[in-house]
This record gives sequence, structure tokens and C-alpha cells, in this order.
Amino acid sequence: MRFDEKIAIVTGVGPGLGRSTAVGLARRGADVVLGARTRSYLEGVAKEIEDLGRKALVVPCDITKREECKNIADLAVQRFGRIDVLVNNAGWMGPTDHVVDVDLDVWQEAVDGNLAGTMAMCKFVAQHMLKAERGSIVNVTTIQIRQGRVQRSAYAPAKAGVHLLTQVLASELGPKGIRVNSVAPGAIWSEKLEAYYQTLADSRGVTYDQVYAEMTAEMALHRIPSPDEVANGVMFMASDWASAITGQSLDVNAGWFYH
Repeated sequence: MRFDEKIAIVTGVGPGLGRSTAVGLARRGADVVLGARTRSYLEGVAKEIEDLGRKALVVPCDITKREECKNIADLAVQRFGRIDVLVNNAGWMGPTDHVVDVDLDVWQEAVDGNLAGTMAMCKFVAQHMLKAERGSIVNVTTIQIRQGRVQRSAYAPAKAGVHLLTQVLASELGPKGIRVNSVAPGAIWSEKLEAYYQTLADSRGVTYDQVYAEMTAEMALHRIPSPDEVANGVMFMASDWASAITGQSLDVNAGWFYH
């Protein structure tokens, strides 16, 4: 699976999946445009990419601002001449209040930061991809698109919207050689998640291993995937290995069926 000389934009480049995807693409030959709100972190990832012998362009970007979505697409083309791959990883969990208590302004921010922002990135990047009549877009959704659960009245519906948007765009852009797919992770391993599990264990008077076993009991592999493992799924869908796949969602969640 190679991306030699390809140009990729990755949004939401923070610790975890965003960084793993950006560095993974570079390791496989791509030059990468890095988008997120925190410039200092982007610059660190850019250094990793440059150390691999690839080029990186840092473009601070808040996907809730349409002009910034257009800007990152335009700057990518100005610098590299084209866009071959877009990975829409940016998103925000949003409020976790019950629906009767939720602040609707905060709820709207979560919808903007997931569905509307993804739509804007797809629009402005697709305008460039259409000129070349080729390209691949991968939208990161979530296992939560499968079933609504409590306290996810913003995040889950917004990501479900991204899932359907993926199918719509695949139908619209497919005749022009542009593929659009999505990847649906479950939990992704991180130091923050490890600390949360330890806090739960301490509060309940049980061991960390007991909490981990409980949290992974519904997963067929009984473990939580690493950011690199989920990034592998993203890169597969973006790559020529998936050249006949479009409008599809790939679960990368250790067999968490979420029924």
C-alpha cells in the first residue's frame, strides 16, 4: 500500500488517529497538508514527516469556519499542484447532557464541528479533484452511527449524517473518478483513555485489569485498537488497493458489533 508522490490533506491532526494517519501516509510516500486548530502540534508532526524525507505543509484550520476549509484546500493546490487524498478526521464529541438539559448552542457547535465541517471540506477539496477527475476522500465517523445511546444527541446524529453524506458524495463524484468512503472506529487507545480506566478502577475499588476487561467485553478481540491500527484502515480506504470501493463504511473497532 503506497502513496508515492501523492498529495494528502488530513484534518484533525492531533494526538492519536490524526497524527498516525498523517505520519503513516508520509511513511508510504505522500506529502501531507496538516490541518488542525493548534499550530504548535502541527509543527511537531510536520517535523516527523520531514524527517521521513517527505514534505509537509502546516495550515491551522477550524473546520467550523468555511473560509478556513476553502483556504486549506487552496493552499494545498498552490503548494503542490493538486490534491489526491482527503482524510476528514476533525470532529468533536460535543455535549453529553441529556436531551432535556442540553445547551442547544453547544449542540449546534458539535453538529458544525462534525457534519457541517466535513461537508465544507469535501466541497472545497472536490472542486479541485474534479479538475483532475481523480481522488479519494475518507471520512472518519464512529461506531455510534449504528445505534443511538444516551447522552450522544449531538455527536452520534452528526456522525450518522457524515455516513449518509459519504454515500451521497460517492454517487455524485464517482462518475468523475473520485471515491468517497468512511471508516467507523470504536474506542481508540490513548494515554487519556488509560487514565480514565484507572480513575474508574480507583473509584470502584477494583483493579485496572478488571475495568479494561469490562470495557472490552463486547469486542470480539477483547482489546482496544491503537491509533496506528485504525489509521491502517483509513489508509486502505484511501489507497489504490480500494480502487473499486466507494460509498462504503469500514468498521475498525476490534469486532465491536454494537447491536
